Amino acid sequence: MKTTYLKPVLDLEATGAKIKTIMKQKGVTPRRLQLIMDFPYIQTIYNWFAGKNMPTLDNLVVLAQILDVTMDEIIVTKMIEVDIAEEEGREVLSA
Repeated sequence: MKTTYLKPVLDLEATGAKIKTIMKQKGVTPRRLQLIMDFPYIQTIYNWFAGKNMPTLDNLVVLAQILDVTMDEIIVTKMIEVDIAEEEGREVLSA
């Protein structure tokens, strides 16, 4: 027997695009954000924009404060299907 569940996952590209949009709306430049957050390289922020990675939780808290939004307003998720099959009394995850 197989059961399918919907699981939310972070959408890195959409979240990066949203960060970029909110920053532009609020008039916060990548350079200014780099200085406020004390990052050695501006590339960290550009990597967020490109969806290469996400802000860490502590950086997300600071980012939300700087942009005057909630963390939920920054993060974009998408749903994926996860199949759980029961085989011989044990549950097996299938992609």
